Amino acid sequence: MCSAVQGCLQTSFSIMLRVSVNVKGEWVALMCGESLLKLGQDAIARRGAAQGKFKLRRCSDGAPLNLDEPIKNALRNNDFVDLVMEGDCWSYPTLPLFSAAQTTWKEPTQYIALDGESLTTEDLVRLGKGLLKIKLTEEAEKKVCDSRAVIDLIVKENRVVYGISTGFGKFAQTTVSSDQLKELQDNLVRSHSAGVGAPLTPERTRMLLALRINVLAKGYSGVSMETLQGIVAAFNASCLSWVPEKGTVGACGDLAPLAHLTLGLMGEGLMWSPQSGWADAKAVLLGHGLTPIILKPKEGLALINGTQMISSLGSEALERAQAIARQADIVAALTLEALKGTNKAFDKDLHAAKPQPGQMEVAFRMRSVLPSSVHTSEITGGSYDRVQDAYTLRCCPQVHGIANDTIAFVKKILTTELNSATDNPLVFAERGITISGGNFHGEYPAKALDYLAIGVHELACISERRIERLCNPSLSELPAFLVNEGGLNSGFMIAHCTAAALVSENKGLCHPASVDSLSTSAATEDHVSMGGWAARKALRVVEHVEQVLAIELLAACQALEFRLPLKTTPPLEEVRKLVRSVVRPWDKDRVMSPDIEAAHKLLLEEKVWAAVRPYMEKYLQKEGR
Repeated sequence: MCSAVQGCLQTSFSIMLRVSVNVKGEWVALMCGESLLKLGQDAIARRGAAQGKFKLRRCSDGAPLNLDEPIKNALRNNDFVDLVMEGDCWSYPTLPLFSAAQTTWKEPTQYIALDGESLTTEDLVRLGKGLLKIKLTEEAEKKVCDSRAVIDLIVKENRVVYGISTGFGKFAQTTVSSDQLKELQDNLVRSHSAGVGAPLTPERTRMLLALRINVLAKGYSGVSMETLQGIVAAFNASCLSWVPEKGTVGACGDLAPLAHLTLGLMGEGLMWSPQSGWADAKAVLLGHGLTPIILKPKEGLALINGTQMISSLGSEALERAQAIARQADIVAALTLEALKGTNKAFDKDLHAAKPQPGQMEVAFRMRSVLPSSVHTSEITGGSYDRVQDAYTLRCCPQVHGIANDTIAFVKKILTTELNSATDNPLVFAERGITISGGNFHGEYPAKALDYLAIGVHELACISERRIERLCNPSLSELPAFLVNEGGLNSGFMIAHCTAAALVSENKGLCHPASVDSLSTSAATEDHVSMGGWAARKALRVVEHVEQVLAIELLAACQALEFRLPLKTTPPLEEVRKLVRSVVRPWDKDRVMSPDIEAAHKLLLEEKVWAAVRPYMEKYLQKEGR
């Protein structure tokens, strides 16, 4: 071949892209050349539709495509494109949360090795945020292969074993012929995909999928390496199934959510990726160079049975609770300073006399940022003209402390649950047997998350009372509702109402989900945990706590405006400056919701904690703790 012809072919090949195009709900994969117009015409022809005027948009960000623009400038290999004929509507509208996830997505480069034994709640949240890819350890792969060999032998010998050659639940006594074993597993997943409600966000779906991979990696579930590797590949490509948030009772595992998770991996239903947006699951998988998993005997049951919905959402609630709990101490200290309170109630010896771990930790955090021999304040200057402060100020270590100890307790329960085999039956390769039991029951995480909601709620309950003290001039000696020209301006009047509303709502949410049980599956599953609701409402409670403390943070900083030009301690001044970097003071009324959201974001990103950490370390050295 002459060099000129060879060069021409190489040039032609370099601009040929593989693109998936959605035409009237059907996805077609095409090799395309230089023209977007030709791409659309070919897709319409492949679909068998009549040619006409059309528009194209890129699915990854919803950007409209100019039909005259060269493909090489607009698309990448394996991109997804939505085509709509003139007069029609775009397909698969993207929810705002998913749209934001598409535009902020960056493919991770770091890996975490999962072995089913050592996953932490911190790492699970990082996996949810898309910061890590997954690989399996060699030991985990061996365990998976060993357990699968047991299942293969059971199938080969035509043994009757629950979930392999029998029906499920009430149908456990019904045997299924060997030629129907694949259909049995497929039917299980399809029939159990019965959830309702909004889909889990990309972050929460990633957590759910990552946790399921970790449990399968323990080697007790009997899945094949081929199937598990396919699931890992889908996670690493961020191909995420549509998983409705409601529908689990938390015993026999989180069946409905995990069935929806598996359904997408089978190439059925809807799936989302940063490149495709919502699309048919099979098209998304193929567009990423992946193939749908084909379920082998027991694999359907192995993929949908377990407590991963409860535990993954619970892990997010726990990590957020831990972040807001330690920042609550700093916000309370700000309020104490704004109200010219005393630091005497946080004395080291006082709390050593009641050595509850959380209480002592909170007292340390507060005295490490309040006036002391290390950090001085111009506002209080060591003077104090009251006998003692109100409980909401003086008793922060006792009230905040139990929230911290609750978090520590729940963390222990959840960490064990993350690394437990929770499906049924379990395969014990070293014994060559399967054993049916009840490890799928979600009572442990359900009870722990109910406890978490109750414990963390108190941070908002006491915070709302501190907001009242800041806003009430008879208690604060500050302008009413922290604004000048009261009457013309309302200041923090309704921000306090918002805090009160959230605290009241939390009181209802703190009713334990796990005290309820409804018999299901024709009384075969006659006691359930209701852990899915326990996890979802724990998350709601934590979010409300964050929002109430965001309001207190704003109110305390506004109160400090009336103490100027006097300054508080250096660490608390850093917090005030941080807040002022995103929210200006109130000299007159304005819309407050954006300011509350800005303060909430500071707490979510733990920037308040980061601002005081260096000062805490300095105080720690001085105290010799």
